[in-house]
This record gives sequence, structure tokens and C-alpha cells, in this order.
Amino acid sequence: MVTVACALMAALSALLKIRHDPKVVKIIHETVGVPMHFFPFLAACEIAAAVGVIIGIWFPPLGVASGSGLVFYFVGAIVAHLRVGDVKGIGSAAFMFGLSVATVALRIATL
Repeated sequence: MVTVACALMAALSALLKIRHDPKVVKIIHETVGVPMHFFPFLAACEIAAAVGVIIGIWFPPLGVASGSGLVFYFVGAIVAHLRVGDVKGIGSAAFMFGLSVATVALRIATL
């Protein structure tokens, strides 16, 4: 259940970036300062990781690798928010970081 929730949340995050959702653009582009041309790359990373953690249910090494990628992705997001002093905006990234860590821990437990 944790793995599926992680994959769905990562896929939703990617979809919001692809659609240039106004709230996402305001937070990531305007507040944090990530250029808009990086949005497709960030979305592709999240989609690849979401697919990887789902496949990782049956092939745990891929789940560990994909989940670890999400952990690093969201560490980067947290650091980016802290770098600009946006403590208020860390919540979503911190939640996804925790969910990603839980996903990796569960995949490691099945190795």
C-alpha cells in the first residue's frame, strides 16, 4: 500500500508539472527559482521512479533503485526550498521524502 501511494503521489506530482499547474509553477518556478524548461525533466524523473517502484513490487532491486532515486529527488527539493528560505513550502517535499524512505525500506525488507 505504501509503495502504491508513493507511485501515485509521484505520478500526480509529475502530471502537475507537465500541465504547468498554477500552484506548482508559483512554488517551484517563482518561489524556488527552478526554470520552466526543467519541468519536463523533473516530471520524467518522477514518472520513471513511479513506474520503477510499482515494478519493484515484483522485482525488489528495481524498487530499491527507483525509491532511492525518489529519496534523492526529494532531498534536492527540500534543499532547494531551504536555500531560498521557503520553510513553508517544504511540507509536500518532506512528506514525499518520508513516503519514499518508507518505500525503500519495504523493498529492502523483501530482498
